[in-house]
Amino acid sequence: MATALAPTLTAADRCDRCGAQAFIRARLAGNMELLFCAHHGRSHLDKLRDVAEEVIDETDRLHQSQD
Repeated sequence: MATALAPTLTAADRCDRCGAQAFIRARLAGNMELLFCAHHGRSHLDKLRDVAEEVIDETDRLHQSQD
């Protein structure tokens, strides 16, 4: 869940698993984070929510129109 104060992921943010553009950020204890593309993030989202302090999911941006 993204919050109004959460940073927005950019095209420069890459998935730690495959290198595609990241749309999900999981902040972990110890000031660490994992970045995932929509595919890998969705496949691990339930577990990430269990272990992460915060999960920022911006996959809804994939469906926004580019007017």
